[in-house]
Amino acid sequence: MLKDKIERLLLKVQKPSRYIGGEPGSVMKDKEKTDVRFAFCFPDSYDIGMSHLGMKILYSLINERENYWCERVFAPWLDFEELMRENDIPLYALESLDPVKDFDFIGFTMQYELSYTNLLNMLDLAGVPLYARDRGEEIFPIVVAGGPCACNPEPFAEFCDIISLGEGEEVTLEMLELYEKMKKQGATRTEFLKAASHIEGLYIPSLYDVEYNEDGTISRYVPKDGAPAVIKKRIIKDLDKVYYPETFVVPFSDIVHNRASVEVLRGCIRGCRFCQAGFIYRPFREKSAGTISEQARCLCENTGYEELSLSSLSTSDHSDIDKMLTELLKYTENEHVNMTLPSLRVDNFSEELLEKIKKVRKSGLTFAPEAGTQRLRDVINKNVSEEEIMSTCRIAFEGGYTKVKLYFMMGLPTETDEDIIGIADTAQRIVDLFYSLPERPKGSVSVSISVATFVPKPFTPFEFEPQITREEIVRRQQLLVDSIKSKKIKVSWHEPDISILEEVLAKGDRRIGTAMYEAWKSGCKFDSWGETYDFKKWEAAFEKCGIDISFYANRERAYDEVFPWDHLDYFVSKEFLARENKKARENLTTMHCRAKCSGCGVNIKAGGECFEKTKSEV
Repeated sequence: MLKDKIERLLLKVQKPSRYIGGEPGSVMKDKEKTDVRFAFCFPDSYDIGMSHLGMKILYSLINERENYWCERVFAPWLDFEELMRENDIPLYALESLDPVKDFDFIGFTMQYELSYTNLLNMLDLAGVPLYARDRGEEIFPIVVAGGPCACNPEPFAEFCDIISLGEGEEVTLEMLELYEKMKKQGATRTEFLKAASHIEGLYIPSLYDVEYNEDGTISRYVPKDGAPAVIKKRIIKDLDKVYYPETFVVPFSDIVHNRASVEVLRGCIRGCRFCQAGFIYRPFREKSAGTISEQARCLCENTGYEELSLSSLSTSDHSDIDKMLTELLKYTENEHVNMTLPSLRVDNFSEELLEKIKKVRKSGLTFAPEAGTQRLRDVINKNVSEEEIMSTCRIAFEGGYTKVKLYFMMGLPTETDEDIIGIADTAQRIVDLFYSLPERPKGSVSVSISVATFVPKPFTPFEFEPQITREEIVRRQQLLVDSIKSKKIKVSWHEPDISILEEVLAKGDRRIGTAMYEAWKSGCKFDSWGETYDFKKWEAAFEKCGIDISFYANRERAYDEVFPWDHLDYFVSKEFLARENKKARENLTTMHCRAKCSGCGVNIKAGGECFEKTKSEV
């Protein structure tokens, strides 16, 4: 029996609780009474995947249906994978311990590009043919992928039967209902996929051929068998009415974010030109303060968690944040529940907000100026001034804080050495500000700056821009180090090669899938982990497949070039993105959505109306 084989091996691995299931809150069902079984796969370790809110939502949503059963699957870490392969243990789901290949659906949430090889590795462990074209006509298992990386799924498209675009609460159930009906009718895989292509939000890669120009760029996507020319993402219009779980699976061992989590809002009003999430999650929608408070109370009581986090792109942009925090604090303080907030914006930070934050956050504050000079902050449309940065730090210091963490990016479009030096200068001015205050906390100040290499992403105004080269990344990192003069300032960054691979995968087309397959065959997996990442193997795979890394990473793109994601509609128009790109090159900013509609097109496509229906020629 598979369970017995697994249990005999658990004492030989780290964190055996990752692999046995049975946690409080996990859902058990009679599989003989189940019509559709869904294996929800997170292509990373249990510790990472169990922290993901989207997986928790869809897990509970599917299991609300009496005849549907959603189970959890995570990528086994290296030690257990080795034992699985040695002992012929296939990839299995944690609830039933049944092999994943026996499920109706194998669903992956693709949260970051460096998890792509884990998708291949998990399919291989499951005994499922990696390429969709090799799976035959049996209707199951259907391999489906969604998540933010689905906005350009082309690098992994040929390994998936279905790509789900946008938010999954409604479209997932529609897909499962269609499957249940057609399975009972004895449909084939091809018949089901053709029918699924007419569900809004579902992209069937096998129904689209790609044609290329002589220079390697894409000529066009050609739909087949009645598939739509453009596939629209799905959105949830009313967050107060959408399904939200009343309980979570509570792990036996610690995980990255081991706490209750309540989603506050979706989308973002800001329009920062570098931020993919800010565009693909539009339109901006928020839950009412009452709904947030009730969901928080329910989760904490049902799970026993003594820590609560608020999830969003920008919690402080909630239109009723004071009421929301006041209601939450009444509950959390009375029940001795600690509450954590995500990174804060410096342009809406106040003494009143600090007083509330001090009740839930004791150590340090985190802000994201993103760029070291005002000119570059205008280029990226950060809409944060030097004065606001210093005012925020002054409020924090006078409020008793001594630790500040700042997030910056390096390699932004139009960036110069002056902008790099500006990062160090900004940090130094914050240190100097601390020691200039007559009423400051005892002890010394600590300013940590984390500098990520910029990765231009699809569906942003910078999708047309190249990434800087590896040599230039290294040079600018050294320039920053040389510019820091105070021991009170600490700096950290990612390895350049990781950012380069991320860019290739983010902007890649279907040809990248062949190299990804070769990289996986050579041993690449867990590419986001330092101890397993091996860029040389990736380079060898690209070379073997005749793929020029610089074509994808370091090439400026024309406004009228056909991109690998142009047949996928995330509601933000390409004309708007090009218009914003031009404004960036002129150091011009765009006001946030509450101040003035920028004409991105989202609200019209989402069924609402823009404040201003203006359009500029690109």
